[in-house]
Amino acid sequence: MSSDTTTKPRVPDSCCFVVFGITGDLAHRLVIPALYNLAESGLLPEKFCVVGITRTEIQSATLKDDLMKALQQFATRPIDKAVATKLFDCILSIHADPAEPGSFKRLKDHLERIAKTDGITNNLFYLAVPPNAFKPIAEELSKMGLLTDQPDGWRRLVVEKPFGTDLKSAKELNRDLLKLVNEHQIYRIDHYLGKETVQNILVLRFANGMFEPIWNRNHIDHVQITVSEMLDVGRRGSFYESTGALRDMVPNHLFQLLALVAMEPPSRFDAHSVRSEKGEVLSAIQLQSEDEALKNSVRGQYVAGRIRDKDIDDYRRTKNVSPDSVVETYAALKLTIDNWRWAGVPFYLRTGKAMSAKRTEVAIRFKAAPFSMFRATEVERLSQNYLVIGVEPTEGITLQFNTKVPGPTVTVDGVEMKFKYKDYFKSAPSTGYETLLYDCMIGDNILFQRADSVEAGWQAVQPFIDAWKKAGGNGLSLYRAGTDGPKEADELIERDGRRWRRIDGE
Repeated sequence: MSSDTTTKPRVPDSCCFVVFGITGDLAHRLVIPALYNLAESGLLPEKFCVVGITRTEIQSATLKDDLMKALQQFATRPIDKAVATKLFDCILSIHADPAEPGSFKRLKDHLERIAKTDGITNNLFYLAVPPNAFKPIAEELSKMGLLTDQPDGWRRLVVEKPFGTDLKSAKELNRDLLKLVNEHQIYRIDHYLGKETVQNILVLRFANGMFEPIWNRNHIDHVQITVSEMLDVGRRGSFYESTGALRDMVPNHLFQLLALVAMEPPSRFDAHSVRSEKGEVLSAIQLQSEDEALKNSVRGQYVAGRIRDKDIDDYRRTKNVSPDSVVETYAALKLTIDNWRWAGVPFYLRTGKAMSAKRTEVAIRFKAAPFSMFRATEVERLSQNYLVIGVEPTEGITLQFNTKVPGPTVTVDGVEMKFKYKDYFKSAPSTGYETLLYDCMIGDNILFQRADSVEAGWQAVQPFIDAWKKAGGNGLSLYRAGTDGPKEADELIERDGRRWRRIDGE
């Protein structure tokens, strides 16, 4: 997310894009289509190659055919044959597996050969693999000297979420990686931060004098952050049984949204300043005791229901899911931030599978104005003043406010002003990874988590993890697929005199 004000972004330096997990779902659905979109936009280096790392021997021609089929299936825009041909001509396959240390010598030899023949001396290592593979791969790369910056070329390591499964594992992973590579070389990627509307939160807050002066406890009543999905767990039963909604979504996606909404203004728009402020606000989330965590949270699991025209079965009947599972597919939390700006302002977070609609939004509810002078209007008709930042499926910003109804009497009613990206800006469809991959190549890590932020996030959710584990099946709420979640989540916010925004409403 470069702050360069020039109209056209600069083309990155030449580099080898080394992808571990090139045959996996993530590479097929997102990474390769994103690289194509960058190529089509003229934002790949002139000297560029993709080195696909496979755990078994696969010919480069076979890998290219497989990736071309994936591009045709998951492309977000029409495929230009010439652009695709140029991109795929630079793809080659190399077998390397941490279980066979000698195989990384073969990778090193290939990269050195590319440096000599094509003059590409910069290497970007993308780990699109399960978290338990991060450390073994990084260790083998380090042993070969492939993670050490050279005078004639940089080395960068990109790792996917989840970055740890709790506070202890996150600290251990940070410690292990930082023994091998410097912090500025690590890019902990979260695809949510590639979305234009998420990045726009910073601009909305800090480039508009109308918002920043009232962005505090004196004017804001509460904040709601929602990430709901219509999809059920599907074929990810094994993954979900070991993860659950809380670990899967809150320390990364939802906390990134929270950090952007709640952070203090950075001294300047650069990676160090922005990431420092995000880390500070995550560290300021008030830590709760296990009893407080149980009181201020709801965990739910979906049962059979109907979403649109599709019947959804119980989560417990999903393949690879235990028939007596107590893993949550829904999580709702009430958090507070212990600093001057947000003292006393609750942050309500919720996320779930098999919900009534797909929706990601941040809703800032402003405090109500005195209404005693408008005696002709019932209090219930006065609109709540919300500023809603929509991320999915509609990208835009909505402002709810009150105005006079036409007529001889002063009657008030609520209205909305809506801004939608698609109405103002013409942009080609994307995967959401383009900005992130581009930033990796130009060395701008403003949109990537730093070690302290990762650990601060896990520290805030650890009490909930521990409390839910001790509670077992006690306190697990059920909700029907296709609804807005369990009724206990409504009670969580209603006991404070507030209400969730409807998920299936516009």
